[in-house]
Amino acid sequence: MSLNFGPSHPSTHGVFRIVLDLDGELITKATPEVGYLHRGDEKIAENMQYNQFVPYTDRLDYLAPLANNVAYALAVEKLMGWELPPRGKAIRVICCELARISAHLLGLGASSMDIGAITVFLYTFTEREKIYNLCELLTGARFTTSYTRVGGQVRDLPEKFPSLLREFLDSFPIALNEISNLLTRNPIFIDRTRNVGIISKEDAIAYGLTGPMLRGSGVDYDVRKAHPYLDYEKYDFDIPIGTVGDCYDRYLVRVEEMRQSLSILRQAIDTIPEGPINVVDGKSTLPPKEEVLKEMEQLIHHFIITTEGIDAPAGEVYSSCENPKGELGFYIHSLGGGVPNRLHIRAPSFVNLSIVSKLLPGHMVGDVVTILGSIDMVFGECDR
Repeated sequence: MSLNFGPSHPSTHGVFRIVLDLDGELITKATPEVGYLHRGDEKIAENMQYNQFVPYTDRLDYLAPLANNVAYALAVEKLMGWELPPRGKAIRVICCELARISAHLLGLGASSMDIGAITVFLYTFTEREKIYNLCELLTGARFTTSYTRVGGQVRDLPEKFPSLLREFLDSFPIALNEISNLLTRNPIFIDRTRNVGIISKEDAIAYGLTGPMLRGSGVDYDVRKAHPYLDYEKYDFDIPIGTVGDCYDRYLVRVEEMRQSLSILRQAIDTIPEGPINVVDGKSTLPPKEEVLKEMEQLIHHFIITTEGIDAPAGEVYSSCENPKGELGFYIHSLGGGVPNRLHIRAPSFVNLSIVSKLLPGHMVGDVVTILGSIDMVFGECDR
């Protein structure tokens, strides 16, 4: 028989439909169908100034908006030939690692609840609220932050932020250990995840998987190490990898990634330098607001930048970051001026889903929710 799984099933983690061909409860064929969100982000970007597109990046992987902002801004800055000052880079590292922990907590809590471990969901969402409090203090928003700008950030760290971040870094390991203790040796969780959804190292590479999906299969690849950005080469952290490539390995990788992010956050906040946070470019960056209110030349310059956008050179660039779901990349083709000619988003959720039709056959219907939870996709960026 054929069975429609989704697109409104809660365990598909978004509007995702899979047509399953079954022999009893055994899956013989799986046909995924995406595109229910109808986003059109790439075409929208081609009709907007570079900075105007920042709020749209919040809505890609909407569980890690801060990291999306950074990945997009780095791509445009590569086109412009800009490099942030050290303090600006450290602030972006803090944003990215907070986003990684927040996204992994939701993915872990939701996928655990899918297979019956409801208590874990309560723990993970309690900790995510603490991260949202930090995001609100930093950006003024809890969910769609729009904090990063091309060339820097909207504002510097608030005075209270370092001390509140350190409080979180001190308390979170206790909660993470509780979460791990509830699952790692839980016989039911192990039975539902171990040797389920095995992806070989060769298949992971062939399908272009990235993030925990790739590292869970034993491939030691992380953009932060392979192609360092934001001075990640100066931070001491490890890249956790799996051995079997099953759902259980992907769970272990995400838990350890959160521990490594804690280490990076502590290093970043303890060694954050003083100084400017934004690129200084007299032609293409906004002048300080106090000068705009006093000097006619600065007011004219402010008007030109806000109405015409930054004056980007002609050319093409590709830039990527290690986001919670994997490698989020932006390809920009510019003919010059304030609007890109073409923009393409390499969305990790979309690429990671490509293996579903190969992965599901041979499993039982009850394993579908376990496997989809271990992929941890977000359809805001899948249906970009």
